[in-house]
Amino acid sequence: MNLHVPQSMETRAEVENLHVTPRQIITPQANKPVMGIVQDTLTAVRKMTKRDVFLEKVQAFSKQVFSLIIPGNVNMIRTHSTHPDEEDEGPYKWISPGDTKVMVEHGELVKGILCKKTLGTSAGSLLHICFLELGHEVCGQFYGNIQTVINNWLLLEGHSIGIGDTIADPQTYLEIQKAIKKAKEDVIEVIQKAHNMELEPTPGNTLRQTFENQVIFCS
Repeated sequence: MNLHVPQSMETRAEVENLHVTPRQIITPQANKPVMGIVQDTLTAVRKMTKRDVFLEKVQAFSKQVFSLIIPGNVNMIRTHSTHPDEEDEGPYKWISPGDTKVMVEHGELVKGILCKKTLGTSAGSLLHICFLELGHEVCGQFYGNIQTVINNWLLLEGHSIGIGDTIADPQTYLEIQKAIKKAKEDVIEVIQKAHNMELEPTPGNTLRQTFENQVIFCS
């Protein structure tokens, strides 16, 4: 491992500003977070923010406890990763039976189960909004507060999985079979185009490279 020691005042100023970890939360390449909540904390935050979780010691629901660490007056509307699209239509679109519509209003988690889509590295996540509206220092503290609160709750609650949790349900198997069938049909269609001399090379590629790229894309 190499150690880089700043030799001048300019270099020291760069290190103090550019190398601070909270400043690296957002990447300029994609203008979205590259840091997010992962592993145990991500598992626990989904489990903690369910609708029926009540903390006896503080006499409060888990959403109320999580609201205490949300900084500032941020607002956000997102959906859980398992949110069904059909719930977004009709007169009752704001009512979510599975609590999969996430709403943060004036710094308070009103409803919804938090997941990777909300606290991960995706654009428009709660962490992304905090960084943009409140700055890197507050956002960095928010990361730390999430880890502290959620991990301490997980120590008390606990979490375990068994071999049965790794077995997909019948619906998942059907979706896998549909995806494989569609991929095979798409590849056959590309091969048929090549046999019929209907395949045209893409810019910068030969006909063979175009064929290979399309087959890879289909599969």
